[in-house]
Amino acid sequence: MVRFLTALLCTVGALLATVVPAEAAAPAYAAVPDAGGRRPGGGPPLAIRGADVSSLAKSEALGGVYRYADGRRGDALAILRHGGLNYIRLKVWVNPADGYNTKTQVLAVAKRAKALGMGLLVDFHYSDSWADPGKQNKPAAWESLSFDALKQALHDHTYDVLSALKAQGTTADMVQVGNELNGGLLWPDGRWDNWPQLAALLNAGYDAVKAVSGDTKVVLHLADGGDNGLYRWWFDNAAAHGVRYDVIGLSYYPYWHGTLAAFQANLNDVAARYGKPVVVAETAYPFTTGDDDGWENIVTSAEPYPGYPATPAGQAAFARDLMDVVRAVPGGRGLGAFWWEATWTGVKGNGWDPADPASGNAWENQALFGFGDRALPALREFARR
Repeated sequence: MVRFLTALLCTVGALLATVVPAEAAAPAYAAVPDAGGRRPGGGPPLAIRGADVSSLAKSEALGGVYRYADGRRGDALAILRHGGLNYIRLKVWVNPADGYNTKTQVLAVAKRAKALGMGLLVDFHYSDSWADPGKQNKPAAWESLSFDALKQALHDHTYDVLSALKAQGTTADMVQVGNELNGGLLWPDGRWDNWPQLAALLNAGYDAVKAVSGDTKVVLHLADGGDNGLYRWWFDNAAAHGVRYDVIGLSYYPYWHGTLAAFQANLNDVAARYGKPVVVAETAYPFTTGDDDGWENIVTSAEPYPGYPATPAGQAAFARDLMDVVRAVPGGRGLGAFWWEATWTGVKGNGWDPADPASGNAWENQALFGFGDRALPALREFARR
């Protein structure tokens, strides 16, 4: 994301038993998927019911707590898995000021997720901090590199993280070569107005991914999921310049990115036009207008999108309807979606700015855990069949 950063993914029961302490064993919900990923009385759900949990490692290090809906404490990933999610997404920064969102945390969290039978999407930002449509800043260590050296650095960084994941038995299932690439990446070299260089950088990332695992799917991800003109312009240029990829990723936040109808139309169009499956790489919605850490939230309206109040029920309704939109993409090309920063609760010190420990979290009212640390109803709606 992230618009505010511009201005600021055996049986489930058996698996959970290996992660959740005995005193916090998972409640026996009827809706837990069986070993085949199906729900009682129904067919297969969407292939991806995911959550971005990039903030989790830091939250846990600072004392963050996560609870099942009934209040019992548990492992955050186990709670998400028990609720029906089957994928996590983790971002990677190159050399962030706080030392988080690096290969170290990705390896550790990936091992936990894979032990639960979850898939893994790795999101390379190719920056020391947030990369999004408003900024695609080079890592400090890459600032003075020539273009050829920059391309090699991107390749080597991608290969390094992914090969380490493979070596520990947690090969990435999907990889984003860049984050919210509306305007390109690694500015100015790979900016939108220099497509030959942008394409070369993206293909260097693709080559690194496939060198580690030919089965890993490469995702190219844009923001503004309701803007069909943007997507046609960007992916037409990608095609014209020989950019290689497997999946189209979209961010869709309804209070910023247009109507659900416009989003549906864009999903349907790009899936058909480019012959690629689509995945919602980021989405979220508030469950309250309140604040839990003293740092003003980004979305504070009582009804940020018409018909969906900022309440637990409103959040759950949006989650359900968003997944229905993805499910309706013709040809089965709608893979699923990731809830952005599902575990980013109001833990002191786990703020948005890696260089400022005093910064707060402007997103905790959109997590999948409430201010009492309990899993919210949206979790189960987001993962339903």
